[in-house]
Amino acid sequence: MEDTERLPAWCPGEGWCSITATASLVGKKWHPVIIHRLLSEGALGFNALQEEVDGISSKVLSESLDDLEEKRIVSRTIVSEKPVRVEYALTDLGESLEPVVMSLAEWGEQHLDPVEEKASSVV
Repeated sequence: MEDTERLPAWCPGEGWCSITATASLVGKKWHPVIIHRLLSEGALGFNALQEEVDGISSKVLSESLDDLEEKRIVSRTIVSEKPVRVEYALTDLGESLEPVVMSLAEWGEQHLDPVEEKASSVV
């Protein structure tokens, strides 16, 4: 990996730094979900991404994308100017998180009780 692709460490020299730095990136509630959806679906516009990440508000999605873009995990491309259409995609650095995100998903599938959808009852 080239130096330009590396993220700055805020705890250099500490044995736990790589774990903490990675956890702070993917440990935010929606970040791994956004990364997972972009891994699965490829580049998406804002509205399409919001549909893929069920339950996220526009404000939180926008803030999350800004944070991921600042950390060079996601890139933002203007596809058209009239009307303005923006597309979000993973950078090479973002794509390198695939084994981390997939491991989180696999661990959750193995160790968490599945959430059962409650049938809506008409009373």
